[in-house]
Amino acid sequence: MSRATPATPATLVPARPATRRRDAASRLEPAAYALLRFAFGAILFTHGLPKALGTSHGSMADPMAGSIRLIDQVMGLPFAPQLAVLVMLLETVGAAALAIGFCTRWVALAFTLEMIGICVALGPTWPWIDRGIEYPVLMAALAAYMVVRGGGAYAVDRRLPWSAARAWQDG
Repeated sequence: MSRATPATPATLVPARPATRRRDAASRLEPAAYALLRFAFGAILFTHGLPKALGTSHGSMADPMAGSIRLIDQVMGLPFAPQLAVLVMLLETVGAAALAIGFCTRWVALAFTLEMIGICVALGPTWPWIDRGIEYPVLMAALAAYMVVRGGGAYAVDRRLPWSAARAWQDG
């Protein structure tokens, strides 16, 4: 008595091309992550540069004064001017470092904390159009992902043997 093998159902799309698409996506993932990391850094850099240069940003005539006011009056933290300078440095030097993948996890951790602080200051309003927390929540989630993920394949972290990021090296 011989065993009959069950017939495999016919598919409209063969399995091999799906595997190729999956392989292509796997090959593109490191570059896509580098693009995400670069875009994140570039967007935050555009928020820090006007603070550093003392120029207007959108509807805000003096972004540095706005940051000081937010830290002092809304968050109620001491040393508001000094903290605003740290925010400006994070959003310029830190954003540039993140964009190229230098000390990615440490910088992303700082951005995660900054975005959580902004959420606390602006909440509980949700829509960004109403000065809510929609945008900072998204940025906090992306930054937290970068803390976990690290710099990725196309990061300076991977290229420098003396990099401070080696203390928290990607897997």
